Amino acid sequence: MKLRIRRSTAKKAKKGGYRTRQRSAGGRKVNKRQRARHGTF
Repeated sequence: MKLRIRRSTAKKAKKGGYRTRQRSAGGRKVNKRQRARHGTF
């Protein structure tokens, strides 16, 4: 029997969008990084 090993992508599944991230200091940092990388959202 093969054990199901959780995919790393499942672990890193997106937990909310831009607005959700804006609510914490860490999330704002993420948004800032994204903005720097791709211009405005």
